[in-house]
Amino acid sequence: MIGRALIQFGIAMGWSMRAIAAEVGVAPSTVSREIARASAEVRSGRCYTAQHAQQRADRLRSRYRPHVGKLDRGELRAEVVRMLNDRCSPQQITGRLPVLFPGRDDMRVSHETIYQAIYLQGRGSLRHELKVTKALRSGRTARRPASKLPRRSSRPWLDGCLLVNRPAEVDDRAVPGHWESQCCLSSGCG
Repeated sequence: MIGRALIQFGIAMGWSMRAIAAEVGVAPSTVSREIARASAEVRSGRCYTAQHAQQRADRLRSRYRPHVGKLDRGELRAEVVRMLNDRCSPQQITGRLPVLFPGRDDMRVSHETIYQAIYLQGRGSLRHELKVTKALRSGRTARRPASKLPRRSSRPWLDGCLLVNRPAEVDDRAVPGHWESQCCLSSGCG
């Protein structure tokens, strides 16, 4: 709303599009489009008011929110829950739906949508409808990241330190520091 009020003020002061855009912090083409959009709806001439422009923007935004997800519909959701309870994987469900419901595009869903409905925080409401405690056959309660990087070691200080890489002098036991202390363990002094 503040940006639209600045646009209205700039028009009233007779500023150029570039001056208004610099004040608002956007490109001049953005200001031009905003004025053209909001002014076109006003019946009495082409005037721009911030209040009218904000109402128009709110009206357009309300058409798209709140977004209803594909698995929020009744029949499709019920079928996915039934198949998950029958221990089908999301990929199997995605493949079976076109066979069970041919010609019905409203009964299609991707396996990724099913995974998100199970796992995502806040949207993971599908998990609560399942009869099984663990939603998928893998038994995981959280998604495992599919990283392309090699797995990090829990003990990075041991990387490359293998017993087979010991110097040959250690096997000779010629140096006193390389002796094993089995004698102390067997005699009870250690």
